Amino acid sequence: MSLIDWIVLALTILTIVVYGVWKSGSNQNIDQFLVGNRSMPWYTVGLSVMATQASAITFLSAPGQAYSDGMRFVQFYFGLPPAMIVLCITFVPIFSRLKVYTAYEFLEQRFDLKTRALTSALFLIQRGLSTGITIYAPSIILSTILDINTVYTTLFIGGLVIFYTVYGGTKAVSYTQLLQMSIIFFGMFLAGVMVVSLLPSNVGFTKALHLAGKLGRMNVIDWKFDPSNRYNVWSGLIGGFFLQLSYFGTDQSQVGRYLTGSSIGQSRMGLIMNGLIKIPMQFLILLIGVLVFAFYQFNQPPLFFNKYEVNRVKSGQYAHQYNDLRQQYALAFLQKKSNADDLLKALDSKDQERINKASNNLRQADALESAIRKNAISLIKKNNSKADTDDTNYVFLNFVIHFLPNGLIGLLIAIVFLASMGSTASALNSLASTTVVDIYKRVINPAASDKTYLNASRLATVFWGLVCIAMALYAAKLGNLLEAVNKLGSFIYGTILGVFIVAFYLKKIKGTAVFIAAVITEIIICILGFYEVIAYLWLNAIGCFLVIIIAWLINIAFMNEAENQGKVSA
Repeated sequence: MSLIDWIVLALTILTIVVYGVWKSGSNQNIDQFLVGNRSMPWYTVGLSVMATQASAITFLSAPGQAYSDGMRFVQFYFGLPPAMIVLCITFVPIFSRLKVYTAYEFLEQRFDLKTRALTSALFLIQRGLSTGITIYAPSIILSTILDINTVYTTLFIGGLVIFYTVYGGTKAVSYTQLLQMSIIFFGMFLAGVMVVSLLPSNVGFTKALHLAGKLGRMNVIDWKFDPSNRYNVWSGLIGGFFLQLSYFGTDQSQVGRYLTGSSIGQSRMGLIMNGLIKIPMQFLILLIGVLVFAFYQFNQPPLFFNKYEVNRVKSGQYAHQYNDLRQQYALAFLQKKSNADDLLKALDSKDQERINKASNNLRQADALESAIRKNAISLIKKNNSKADTDDTNYVFLNFVIHFLPNGLIGLLIAIVFLASMGSTASALNSLASTTVVDIYKRVINPAASDKTYLNASRLATVFWGLVCIAMALYAAKLGNLLEAVNKLGSFIYGTILGVFIVAFYLKKIKGTAVFIAAVITEIIICILGFYEVIAYLWLNAIGCFLVIIIAWLINIAFMNEAENQGKVSA
């Protein structure tokens, strides 16, 4: 990066940190630290909710996901709008009326302490691991720029976020996220404009999409019902609905965002804002990845996008074989570029037979190029068995660094940092609130002063920050980060959502029944997920329904047993 890029990057990050600390002021009690005195307007709530979900993974991995797999990931969010409606009707008024700090306080009032503790523990495990992944995402950037191991960059990013989250609490999180999302929207819009402007003069926006579509990258909608397919309309609407409902309704990192609303109406408006904007936003981010794919049909992409792993194999015993593959790849690209030009001419002629022939030739050239890439990946793996061989997280980063103008590079890299800082700060704040409110204050030290709980919240933030950094050091083994974080959530969210559904709607079911049902369900879901019996999005719906059904059956068994004992004693 140039000096101006470093200046833009440093000033943007410094501005965010200073702004958040300044706006948050000093926290005198746990209410200020955890829920910001419940004083936020709807637009701050909405942008904070979006920023918590839209981590660095969204802006780093989503374009790479579209580059390699097309637009179909957008279907993942189809269940979001109906989930927001359900939340506004059911969850928000209950949480607001009870004045809870965490979602899990309600479960003790409805069931018992062990059910509250179980759901809190499940959340802490899931969110702690997922946050590690979000910390790892921007560390990839520094690693690529500085050509150093991600271990050092992960430690730096994690330490920075821990600092201002510990100092400013939830107000620092909310105010920084408001500014972060404004910068992010502006920067991603510029990135999309720049990708189109960098395409060849005879390739406009429309032709780029046509070209990408012929290679299977414009697969936005898939109506076919297939439980093994990760992304189609049905998995998005049904599985995605349960995942989003559980994430926004029971995950403290999100519940903590809209608990800061100054009223029920403000919280509701913030969630509706998120439901309306998220799908178009995600569509446009994926579309940028498709446009980058079209760009690389005319500009040779790297054989492998992860520069760190490439340097390792080039300095190892397989350097000669890798260089041979690079030469083969360069020749294959020239043929593919020629085929892409032929397809553009065929599209201009509007001769369908000519278009079909050119499309087939382009697909064959693309298949040859992909085969050479697979051989290179095998060589990288052979050189280092622990190598990160999924390079989709580096696709957009590579494009930004090598093709965008100075200044904009620094801004876009700052965007990924800001997104990571926003979602990580929310997560650390939620982990601290759950640890202190649901465990420390309720079980360990229930009669302490407010100052003690405030200090405990800060210590808990530091503790979970260190745990998340440790997880981040392992994240390289998880492949595409966008999928990894959603897969991890699907192992747990369905179970937690099932517990809340029982709490809200099945008043006769008692705590012991739902506790046992949740434990059994989580075991089943982990088995299904580990062996990949079904696409991961469906785990959310299965987990939710299993908790409901098993709890209902156990509750009936308990009732029958109690009736039988009553008859015997009589």
